[in-house]
Amino acid sequence: MKFRRKPRENIEINLASLIDVVFILLLFFVVTTTFTRETQLKVELPQAVSGSPAEDQQLKNLEITISAEGAFSVNNQLLPKSDLASLIDALQKESGGDTKLPLSISADGKTPHQSVITAMDAAGKLGFSHLRMTTVEAAPAP
Repeated sequence: MKFRRKPRENIEINLASLIDVVFILLLFFVVTTTFTRETQLKVELPQAVSGSPAEDQQLKNLEITISAEGAFSVNNQLLPKSDLASLIDALQKESGGDTKLPLSISADGKTPHQSVITAMDAAGKLGFSHLRMTTVEAAPAP
């Protein structure tokens, strides 16, 4: 007994609708994702062979000094306000837009932590990359 076979149909998967669904999902994820931009201030600690830097390296230097009360001065010019906006304006004026200049922050030992963070935040917002924190050498223990 011979059975008749049905001719096989070629089965095709229509990818057009699958591609549409994938693009819609991709668009959904791109639109709903929140991208956070974190700014980090990279600090390069200076390396010193001797106790004082060479004179040719100090042609133009910016220095932020913070008193124990939290008052700012940029290159020995006291700022009228101790806020972020006036510090940014003073740094832009003194640097002339050159963010490659070395910037050193000198803070009193009793300065509030927030004042130092404000100075670092101003330097980070302006894009300064060479930042130094000045300290004094500790006296040896008796």
